[in-house]
Amino acid sequence: MGIKNAITIDVEDWFQVSLFRKHVRRDEWDKMPSTVMKNTCRILDLFDKKNVKATFFVLGWVAERFPEIVVAIKDCGHEIASHGYGHEIIYELSREAFHDDVQKSLHILQDITGEAVHSYRAPTYSITRSSMWAWETLAQLGIKVDSSVFPVKHDLYGIPDAPRFPFEIRLASGPKLIEFPLSTVVMMGKNVPVAGGGYLRLYPYWFIRNSVRRINAEGKPAIIYLHPWEVDPELPRLKLGAFKTMRHYGNLALTTERLSRLLEEFAFGTIQEVLKTTPVQTDWPRAEEAYSTNGKFQ
Repeated sequence: MGIKNAITIDVEDWFQVSLFRKHVRRDEWDKMPSTVMKNTCRILDLFDKKNVKATFFVLGWVAERFPEIVVAIKDCGHEIASHGYGHEIIYELSREAFHDDVQKSLHILQDITGEAVHSYRAPTYSITRSSMWAWETLAQLGIKVDSSVFPVKHDLYGIPDAPRFPFEIRLASGPKLIEFPLSTVVMMGKNVPVAGGGYLRLYPYWFIRNSVRRINAEGKPAIIYLHPWEVDPELPRLKLGAFKTMRHYGNLALTTERLSRLLEEFAFGTIQEVLKTTPVQTDWPRAEEAYSTNGKFQ
């Protein structure tokens, strides 16, 4: 099948997305109807049928309440990774609060699996120009691979001129950290996001397929993501405006079929598997030099 691409799942419940922050308070999470268990199992069943291994970025809040999800993912041979604990947007946190959030998630996952966790993804891809300091914290906590950067311009996330493919982050503290950015294709000189999630649901399938082909034709792996709630067309509904409704609920009935087709048409594996055969760019500036005016992380 050629180049192996990375397939990743952000394991969080449907009501925890940033889009709903003004509609569902954090202290209401435990009162909301959960779908994360059944939908994660649906994805595990599909991966088993297709003989595909994936990286699951598990939210610590979910793992704490449903440790059997983590056990099931591990028993199926997938990579367990961290999505933080409380689905906090990094650039809204202090460095200390971010450290505590990630550390808490790592302790929960490691207590359940008995194994160290080496990969991380920020909620809402929230490592941006204003939160690049987070890389130092991740490295200090033992993270080897981060997948939080979307090299696009977006209202909530993005470093538009970051490299499009895996690159090494050079840190002042010494430890190496590899960043695996979410997938884009270049159109009319701009990066267009094609990595999955809402893009997988809302774009035409042929566009996603052709985009993965284009990325592989560059000799690079694509990285696809989705959330367990995105395979559930019967997801609980909140009253939202038309745009938010489309963004969150649009084409949920198509996700499973589209994911299945991708798994049949392309080779996929875990982030760790893909990086074993992928050259990593090493000439990006030191993180504190890339967007800093004072020689330090902003």
